[in-house]
Amino acid sequence: MHDVKLSDGVVTLSPPRLDDVDKHLAGEDELLVRWLSGGPGSREGTEVYFRHCLEQWETRGPLPAFGICVAAGSTLAGYIDLRFDVAGLAPGQVNISYGLYPAWRGQGLVTRAVRLICQYAAAEGVAQGVIRVDPENSRSAAVARRSGFTYDKRVPEADGNQCDWYVRSLTDKVDLPPM
Repeated sequence: MHDVKLSDGVVTLSPPRLDDVDKHLAGEDELLVRWLSGGPGSREGTEVYFRHCLEQWETRGPLPAFGICVAAGSTLAGYIDLRFDVAGLAPGQVNISYGLYPAWRGQGLVTRAVRLICQYAAAEGVAQGVIRVDPENSRSAAVARRSGFTYDKRVPEADGNQCDWYVRSLTDKVDLPPM
């Protein structure tokens, strides 16, 4: 299953590789820590996480993760994943999480990645995508909207923080603006 590659000609998504650990750590910044990981990554911790992601691919577990690459798939620009085991998801729903390294932000790459991963999730039988966004993260909410998601509700998370849920049917045709 490690040979999964999705591409629109600009962005390529493929499972993470252990040799991406240093690239990931080099790209991590305050915003990735704030919105996604909750703390700076270490080499050891990131390697453990990447191994876990690869194991998820081997076992078809609830966390298919992808590196977001540009330049014909050779440059790691961030990551995106599907999470089937997020509290509050209904059967047929999947959470989509993403993060882009600073040098690659503002170019529409995450929107392209979300569109690709939605196609993948739909082909895997998922009915609805969910993007959970901290209400203060306006850029992530904008990605959700550009990718055809609409605001659904504000939900308290287990840690006490609030998340806005954006949802999109993956079974209905959605007219998206061109990239």
